[in-house]
Amino acid sequence: MSSLPNALTLSRIALVPLFVAAFFLPGSEGRWVVLVLFCVAGITDAFDGMIARRLKAESSLGRMLDPIADKLIVSAALLMLASDGTLRGINLVPALVILCREILVSGLREFLAGADVSLPVTRIAKMKTVVQMVAIGALIASSASEDMLPGVTRIALIGLWMASALTFYTGYAYLLAGLHHARGTHRPVGGPVKRPNQRTA
Repeated sequence: MSSLPNALTLSRIALVPLFVAAFFLPGSEGRWVVLVLFCVAGITDAFDGMIARRLKAESSLGRMLDPIADKLIVSAALLMLASDGTLRGINLVPALVILCREILVSGLREFLAGADVSLPVTRIAKMKTVVQMVAIGALIASSASEDMLPGVTRIALIGLWMASALTFYTGYAYLLAGLHHARGTHRPVGGPVKRPNQRTA
């Protein structure tokens, strides 16, 4: 049972090529297939962490693979949505913000891991993830559901812009934490700077 969370995470990574291939399926039926695969990825993301905590089966491998799986599925979705024209023009900006933030945070995590410093996930970052996943899911379904739910594309794009704003904020907070560490100070994400030997209440 201790390997179950990692198995779920690995299945999410293995799902990415199938997810990308589904974008090339014709018609609205193909988009529903893409949406189902995206939802499966989101469900496994929610369950692998919950199962790991309940079974006390958290591992270094899981902590490494989980963010990789998340970034792969989100990046693949945004790139494919741009490729098929769902995202175009000014609406490519939030997608670029999200992709750049993922690269930034990955680099920061690698840098701080070498110094044995963790980069915890904040509540705002979790909120960003929820808004982002809902918006991307709605965009995936937009071409198939627009006739049934007029305006769904516009709402999904608003959600993506909201997610990009939260993405920018959390990316900036993580960057500050990394810069403070590089300068010899320590600043927890969302908290005050703590200098060496400084007393805290």
